[in-house]
Amino acid sequence: MKRLAKISDAVGTYMALIVLAVAALSLFCPAATLWVKTSWINTLLMIVMFGMGLAIRPADFAIVFTRPRDILCGCLAQFTIMPLLAFVLSRLFHLDPALTAGVVLVGTCPGGTASNVITYFSKGDVALSVGMTSVNTLLAPVLTPAITYLLLRTTVSVDALAMFVSIVKVILVPIGLGFLINHFFSTFTGKLVKVLPLVSTLAICLIVAAVVSHNAEKIFATGLLVLAVVILHNILGYLCGFGLGRVLRLSPDKTKALSIEIGMQNSGLATSLAQTAFPDLAMATVPGAVFSVWHNISGALLAGIYRRWDSKQKGE
Repeated sequence: MKRLAKISDAVGTYMALIVLAVAALSLFCPAATLWVKTSWINTLLMIVMFGMGLAIRPADFAIVFTRPRDILCGCLAQFTIMPLLAFVLSRLFHLDPALTAGVVLVGTCPGGTASNVITYFSKGDVALSVGMTSVNTLLAPVLTPAITYLLLRTTVSVDALAMFVSIVKVILVPIGLGFLINHFFSTFTGKLVKVLPLVSTLAICLIVAAVVSHNAEKIFATGLLVLAVVILHNILGYLCGFGLGRVLRLSPDKTKALSIEIGMQNSGLATSLAQTAFPDLAMATVPGAVFSVWHNISGALLAGIYRRWDSKQKGE
């Protein structure tokens, strides 16, 4: 177990490079990863969510009651800033309906578990990050379908009910199961949690491989356009979160957590939901796949920037 824990730590540290390498292989040599089926995406995402459930403790939810203002700010920002940015960017870049649907769906999803890891590496407020991710994820079954429908109802058909059911199945059930197992078997799960970065990274890599390899030709056709929108969406999310933290006069640790939570989306969920909500729009899965790759790279870079900012704040 100790050896696995060390491997897991290394994998977590170099997660961005690993995901990038898998994406590049799947894009330039799709035959190498075509064996990863797109039908596996939901199952893989459930594994990641189950791992998140194992890592959540009752104390993590205490922040909801002890610091409700911070959580409320994070929740409102998550479900307003990123959806609106996605919608505006889709219009500015004149994306077709399928890509618009995919980009907006990325924007309406909650933050992913990667935001907690990046916040930790950034020396941010990890408890706040976990609290925001947990609350936003629990609200996602209602808010993600509702906001997606409001923004896209004049462009494409949105099956909000199917999206709701899918989120409950893919997110709430695995997280709830992991939480219960952790509660009753905490001694065992305490050891298991140490290898979660390895499992999560493997699952994310397989999701990226599935989507990228099966859509390689389409990505090449619109690659630069989608990449530009994804990069802007992600970076503007970071900047808006940082700006909001400064306006609210939050501490540097809280500001970093807010910025990362807003900018980093659960793109794996977006990819999964695109198949459910837009079965006739194959390209709708592409923005989520590209975001999965990019936000891990940008998150690692941002962590370095925030660590330097932290050192300056402390006069080191």
